[in-house]
Amino acid sequence: MPSKGAPAQLRDDGGTAVGSPEHSGDQARGTGGNGTAGRFRPRFGGKLGGKRRDTGNDGITPYLLLLPALAATAIFLVYPAIREILISFQRLNAFELIQHVTEWNGFQNYQTILSSSDFWHSVERSVLFTAVNVFLIMVLGSLVGLLLNRLGSRMRFVLSLALVFAWAMPVLAGTTVFQWLFDQNYGVVDWLLSQLGWKSMAHYDWLNSQFSAFTVIALLLVWQSIPFVAFNLYAGLTTISTELYEAARLDGADAWRIFRSVIFPILKPFFLSTTFLEIIWIFGALPQVLAISGGGPQGSTATLPVYAYLVGVGQQSYGMGAAVAVVTIVMLCLMMSYYFRIILKQEDEL
Repeated sequence: MPSKGAPAQLRDDGGTAVGSPEHSGDQARGTGGNGTAGRFRPRFGGKLGGKRRDTGNDGITPYLLLLPALAATAIFLVYPAIREILISFQRLNAFELIQHVTEWNGFQNYQTILSSSDFWHSVERSVLFTAVNVFLIMVLGSLVGLLLNRLGSRMRFVLSLALVFAWAMPVLAGTTVFQWLFDQNYGVVDWLLSQLGWKSMAHYDWLNSQFSAFTVIALLLVWQSIPFVAFNLYAGLTTISTELYEAARLDGADAWRIFRSVIFPILKPFFLSTTFLEIIWIFGALPQVLAISGGGPQGSTATLPVYAYLVGVGQQSYGMGAAVAVVTIVMLCLMMSYYFRIILKQEDEL
């Protein structure tokens, strides 16, 4: 017999409905039919539904994680840059260096180098040399990246392996290989050209003129830089859907039109970032130029980093060399300002 209170109702499955005395009693006890749900419900709800306790360390945790990287940056980048700037305002030569004497001369070092014709010739040389090399690297590297995307798995592996070997070779080791290839007496290039019919190229001195010396240096830099561009482009190409290529081919687009209308717009951030990274790499190339030609003949291949080395270490005028290095950094920052402006514009649009 149902008790007074909520009337008992039968469910379709024959059980007692919500208004039944059994269920009412369960609700009063805060449990289910077996008395177990109520024991777990408050704890379960309190665990997930409650507010997370603020320990007070959440605000500084990201900074603690960044602390090792910031410390390494300060030690290996910020401190040397500050020291370089301070030395550029000093008259520091071998005597002051040995005697530990600091002689400040203000902006005299900057006035001297900015009024030097050799410095401005080095600036012209560096800008032109960088422009030619970056153009060759981006064009050839992009072609190799496109080739990686079109090859089968086996040939892609072989080509990737060759690119990795070229990329992993240390700079001075690769420079030594090119010195041997273009050696005047035992070079493979001179021998091969003479065998192909250019008899005048036998025992040709590649470092005797500005153009031929820059040719050897450019080949070395392009050879070392192509793998970076090729691998990055291939990685970007794998993110483009094949449906876009199929749609472009159905519209009658050839390979050049597909690259211009499909690949380049999608991978434009990659091309911009890679181009500016290559500008920094080529503009600051020191060991390749110094080991191949030493800035010769007669300083005709001395780019700005080489000029700073020749003035600072060669002439033991470390203050002047530091001033050239600081001016080089300022010029790089000015050239990179366009890239920084693009990055800031993209961040504002997000």
